[in-house]
Amino acid sequence: MEIRIASLVDGAQSAEGLTVIIDVFRCFTTEAVAFKNGAEKIVLVAEIEEAFYLHNQGVGDLLMGEVGGKRPDGFDFGNSPFELMDQNLDGKTIIQSTRAGTVGITAAGKAEFLYGGSLAVASATVKAIERLSPEIVTLVAMGLEGQTRSDEDEQCALYLRNILQGRTPSKEAVRNLITVGEESQKYDDESKPQWPPQDRTMALDIDSHDFALKIVKEDGLFVARPEYL
Repeated sequence: MEIRIASLVDGAQSAEGLTVIIDVFRCFTTEAVAFKNGAEKIVLVAEIEEAFYLHNQGVGDLLMGEVGGKRPDGFDFGNSPFELMDQNLDGKTIIQSTRAGTVGITAAGKAEFLYGGSLAVASATVKAIERLSPEIVTLVAMGLEGQTRSDEDEQCALYLRNILQGRTPSKEAVRNLITVGEESQKYDDESKPQWPPQDRTMALDIDSHDFALKIVKEDGLFVARPEYL
């Protein structure tokens, strides 16, 4: 198994084989919570305009996502795992648009298999990869809006690679490295309520969910569902 680490939108566009699009803060942490709370599936789109269009066409029940970290007007939820924590989403189809994770998914045109990656689903993602045993695995750290590298996504990619290669990384060390990183600091800024500190805590709760986030293309749309292994 050849394991490649790539970054940002360019990395997603060039990714081959089984591709994991990584967005720790917060896309694929939020998805994990949505599925834990009963969501049936999540449709991932790059732009909020497409999310509104699909919703108007009756594709989904709820809109979830962010622009600049904030919930867009007209969306039901932001891109916040803490916001979803007590929501009953049984049987719901959610349409999600973020500035990194969903953009990366829609850009990964060369991928043979697609998964959403975060620390919350790390071990389950590794199990999914090992079950499929692909020749090539590409781990794409999406970073800030797919344009600037960020510690949390790069560290998640390294964490996954280490486990796949038979090593056991320290969870506490990974959390500490991310916590001192630049992107982590906004969760301590009380003037930015769109970044609640609880989101960071949930995003750094490694293996808090026991399923992978498998994404397949259905009727031209990227659809995520939980994959239990």
